[in-house]
Amino acid sequence: MPVTTDAAARPPLDETRLVGNPALPPDLEVELHATLGSTNARAAERAREGAAEGLVVAADHQTGGRGRLDRTWETPEGTSLTFSLLLRPTVPAASWPWLPLMTGYAVAKALRAGGVEAGVKWPNDVLVGDRKLAGILVERIETPQGPAAVVGVGINVGMAAEELPVPEATSLQVEQGEAADRTDLLVEVLSGVREAYDAWQAGGELGAQRLAESYAEACVTVGQQVRVELPGGETLEGTAVGIDAEGRLQVQPAAGSGGGEQVRAVGAGDVRHVRPASS
Repeated sequence: MPVTTDAAARPPLDETRLVGNPALPPDLEVELHATLGSTNARAAERAREGAAEGLVVAADHQTGGRGRLDRTWETPEGTSLTFSLLLRPTVPAASWPWLPLMTGYAVAKALRAGGVEAGVKWPNDVLVGDRKLAGILVERIETPQGPAAVVGVGINVGMAAEELPVPEATSLQVEQGEAADRTDLLVEVLSGVREAYDAWQAGGELGAQRLAESYAEACVTVGQQVRVELPGGETLEGTAVGIDAEGRLQVQPAAGSGGGEQVRAVGAGDVRHVRPASS
């Protein structure tokens, strides 16, 4: 993955390298904004207006980013890659929970191709070691043309260590010693996400099985002792033993936790936090 020669340089995204770029799938249309509150909110607005699948809303600087559970965040200008991809899946609605997992897997795969030792944390984070490098937020949007999915991705690119929002975060600059070229990174990640999405859509049961196997292999959560915080104050502790066909995390409750010996499956929509049990 190309990097700048000056780690302090924070050039804007280069629209001339995005329009008509042969490395991008031809059905992707990039809408680039210098500053935007939320790329997901803008993509949702465009979806309701009838925008086609493949619209990409990217912001050089996002001022009101959102994560799971309506958490908000903002990063220094020119240091992150934030974009949202509009999709209109034709697979059954029961398969839609795979969208954030599939996206996280594709993002991590693209980063690994650039030399970053990235893995996925169920359900929607990309990590290097135990530190968060990227997050994904997928929202279902009702539109006149039918339901759509807005897939939001935020990657910490050029932040120095002292600019990271929390000690558990990292950036490509911290990991590589130089700031990655955000325009090239956008092209690489978009191509990877679209390739994974097309394979998932067309692959049927076999494709879904392959995705599940690939995701589980890349998922650093599987095999960990975890503490799962559920709504209402309930906590589940045990070993994350796998990902089921519906994209749910399978947890073997710890002895004496009150969960018995039966493996319990928890969905992303039912989970507030998943952390290592020792944290």
